[in-house]
Amino acid sequence: MPPLHKTLVAVATYNERDNIHRLVEAIRQALPHTDILVIDDGSPDGTGQWCEMQAAEHEWFHLIQRGRKQGLGTATVRGMQFAIEHKYDLWIAMDADFSHPPEQLPKMIGTIGNLELPDFDCVIGSRYINGGGVTGWPWSRRCMSRGVNLYARILLGLKPRDCSGAYRCCRVELLSKLDFSQFLSHGYSFMEEFLWRLNKLNARIAEIPIIFTDREHGTSKLNKREAIHSLWILFKLGLQNWLRKN
Repeated sequence: MPPLHKTLVAVATYNERDNIHRLVEAIRQALPHTDILVIDDGSPDGTGQWCEMQAAEHEWFHLIQRGRKQGLGTATVRGMQFAIEHKYDLWIAMDADFSHPPEQLPKMIGTIGNLELPDFDCVIGSRYINGGGVTGWPWSRRCMSRGVNLYARILLGLKPRDCSGAYRCCRVELLSKLDFSQFLSHGYSFMEEFLWRLNKLNARIAEIPIIFTDREHGTSKLNKREAIHSLWILFKLGLQNWLRKN
C-alpha cells in the first residue's frame, strides 16, 4: 500500500442501526487511520443517536444529520463536499449494510497509487469483472442490474463494466473540479451520471473485483418508482451526449 493518505470513508444511512456499529469497526480494522463520515437521513431507528455518541467520543468520526430522506445522490454529494471542504486526499463511498466488503478498502487505495503521480483518479469496486460477483440476489434483480449497466454504458459511452456500483474511491482533487449544481440525478442514476461527468474531465477510472453480498440486517431501500425515474434521467443524459457529438 502507498504512503498514508488523508482518507475519508463516507457512508449514507437510513435505518442502519443493526449494521453501522459493526461497519465502523470493520472500516477501522481495514484502514486504522481513516476518518469516517456518516450522512444520516433522519433514521427513526436510532442510527443518528448512536453516531452522535461516536462523533462526541472520536475525532475521526463525523456525522451529518439531515431531517428527512433526500436520496442517495444528495448524500453522496454531501460526502464529497465534506471531503473537499476538509482537504482530504481520498474520498471513499460505500454502503452501510456490508454489501461492500470493507477488507477491499486497502486495495482500492493501493490501486489509486501515489497521489503525487497517481495511476488512476477513481477506482470502482466492481461486481461485473473477472473475480467479481453477487450473492443473495434473485435472478430477476441480477438481470435488472445487468440491464441497467448495459443501458447506461450504451447511452453515456461509459467503459466500466459496473457503472451503478456505489463502492468507489476517488481523488478529492478531481472531485473539486465537478460542478455539483449541474447534476440531474438524486437517486439511483447518480452513480452513472457521476462517471459520465468524470469522463468529461478525462478521469482515469479502474475497477477491482468485489463480491457484492445482499444485506443480512435491515431492509432494502430499492424503490421501483425511483428506479423508473432514474432510467428516464439516464435517457436525458444520453440525449445530451448524442447532441453534443452531433
